[in-house]
Amino acid sequence: MTSIGGAASSMVDWNLAVATATRLMRPGPDVSRDEARAVVAELRRHARSAEEHVRGFTRLGTPETHDTPLLVVDRPGWVRANVAGFRELLKPLLDKMQERRGTSPGTMVMGAVGGKVTGVELGMLLSFLASRVLGQYETFAPATRDLPAGAHGGGRLLLVAPNIVHVERELDVEPHDFRLWVTLHEETHRTQFTAVPWLRDHLEGEIQAFLGETDVDPMTVLERVREAAQSLVGGRPEGEEGDEGRSLVEIVQTPAQREILGRLTAVMSLLEGHADYVMDGVGPEVVPSVAEIREKFQQRRAKGASRLDMALRKLLGLDAKLRQYRDGERFVRAVVDEVGMEGFNRVWTSPNTLPTKAEIGKPADWITRVHRKPEA
Repeated sequence: MTSIGGAASSMVDWNLAVATATRLMRPGPDVSRDEARAVVAELRRHARSAEEHVRGFTRLGTPETHDTPLLVVDRPGWVRANVAGFRELLKPLLDKMQERRGTSPGTMVMGAVGGKVTGVELGMLLSFLASRVLGQYETFAPATRDLPAGAHGGGRLLLVAPNIVHVERELDVEPHDFRLWVTLHEETHRTQFTAVPWLRDHLEGEIQAFLGETDVDPMTVLERVREAAQSLVGGRPEGEEGDEGRSLVEIVQTPAQREILGRLTAVMSLLEGHADYVMDGVGPEVVPSVAEIREKFQQRRAKGASRLDMALRKLLGLDAKLRQYRDGERFVRAVVDEVGMEGFNRVWTSPNTLPTKAEIGKPADWITRVHRKPEA
């Protein structure tokens, strides 16, 4: 990975984050070279067929010429891709923090040291996540020498082959069915963003507004990262939660950020719930063992791997992501049951037709607001 310069990089040593994550991550499942090639080829085939299934089921017209690439990656590849995305998305915030810290020689030296410490700690977090993510649509993915991205502001779709193989073995499910089932979910995300051109810019605007409202001392933010990373090493003493068990994101919120986060939570719940709904809707026709896969996968989601795993999920806000799957899927299902797929697709008309956080929990309120008849 090429060296990264500029003010933002002095706050976080991104190269060190990649190196640390790569060094600490768990080894992938034991597969032969031929098996690995076969898995990659099959995932690519499934992604092509999944796109057709998703477009047909959702009735979302994706441009035939969309240029968002599909990358089947290993765990280090997933880390490199996410570090590139983080660097791009967080640059305005890190530049702001750097300006606040100042540019005196002593401060710059301390900043360089702090950047290395934060790089190591970020790498520790990424090493934890790298063995858990099955796939990901990177919405804000910049193109790099090793990682292509859409040329017109599009992202890229990542499928993490060793993690998919690991989970299909852990669940003891039919491998070919499971691989297609996973790609259905991830292809739904690619369809969402390629079929709804304004969605990416809207989401980026909300995230940048959230980051722009950050008004905390840089060391406070870095300390929260350090706290999360250290929990990987030894966990916390029994009963010691700190900050009422709030997630890393929740801890640094201002009142304005809470409003923005509410809107972001609603959008993410919609996107994740829609993907789950589509995966279940398409599944019975093309994935013979979908019922068994769904049941076992839900059990896996619910129980977590260990106490430390669950504590870290809470600190990073990953437990909120699991709620988003459930709440969002219920919203989509309720709306489609009431007004049909075409009626549901009005959600993609503009930012004004997106559900609010409250409407995610009360789909009837969204239906009333968006589908109400104009007064005579």
